Amino acid sequence: MNELSRRFINRYQGGFPIEEQPFARVASELGTDSATLTDMIQALLDDGELSRFGPLYDASSMGGSLTLAALSVPEDRFDEVTELVNAMTEVAHNYRREHELNMWFVIATETPELLQQTIDRIEQAANLPVYNFPKLQTFYLGLWLRLDDSGGVSTQPLPGPLKQGGMIIDELDRKIVQATQEGLPLLTAPYTEVAGACDCDTETVLQRMRRMLDRGVIRRIGAIPNHYRLGLSANGMSVWDVKDEKLSELGARVGRLDFVSHSYERPRHLPLWPYNLFAMVHGHDRAEVSAKVEQIAELLGSSCKQHDVLFSTRILKKTGLRLVA
Repeated sequence: MNELSRRFINRYQGGFPIEEQPFARVASELGTDSATLTDMIQALLDDGELSRFGPLYDASSMGGSLTLAALSVPEDRFDEVTELVNAMTEVAHNYRREHELNMWFVIATETPELLQQTIDRIEQAANLPVYNFPKLQTFYLGLWLRLDDSGGVSTQPLPGPLKQGGMIIDELDRKIVQATQEGLPLLTAPYTEVAGACDCDTETVLQRMRRMLDRGVIRRIGAIPNHYRLGLSANGMSVWDVKDEKLSELGARVGRLDFVSHSYERPRHLPLWPYNLFAMVHGHDRAEVSAKVEQIAELLGSSCKQHDVLFSTRILKKTGLRLVA
């Protein structure tokens, strides 16, 4: 990866401008021109070093629902169940993990009612119980990578807090989400292209997207690095059985660790699942992830009764929020 690519990724995993010709401003800041910049972004996408480029949407902030769910799938049915789960547009991410609960996926829907309907459809189609793990508290959310000149990659906290509040989106907002959920067009005036797809003018798109960003419907706009491709190939979902009365305090402290990308309170499912704190940890290999998990264990101390680490062994699906027509 060249210096321009590294500087772009380090600077623009968020904060991409919402203005008529945003690539011109970014190119000027990076000391290049718009055509070189957009060609570079396309090359990073083609090479798999970026998963996407554009806005990250939060379903729960636009009146919808988002949850993490899991299945315990018999080995001889794993491929079959993977196919039927992945076929559902409401399923955004799906991973195979090392545990009795071996399939973990994110469901994002436009309404709370659709979330339960999706869970019911999966249970009926797979003939297996779905374990639902909705967020009860968010302690931290955000993976920001730092690429150094030698090709190394590390994680760091987000540059600023995520906006919160939410809003109910209307039909035009919905069209804008649909037009950008797979990424921004790599054109001189990308928002003008979006406006054409939505039958409105450019200024309306700019105003609507600024409002969605300010209300937390858009978490951030920019480059979404593929951390697996860039060297952080080990992914461990660490889970912890923390005393309820200490959870809020300790969950927030875990979320402030610079190597934790997600930290949530989620419900227990006794007796199979005693854990109420989830913290996602990334590393170059399992040994690095395990060492970071030990740091969390030291922080939690006697307030944690037990813990586990569910390493991902296979990415089954990874898209993001998809509103269907």
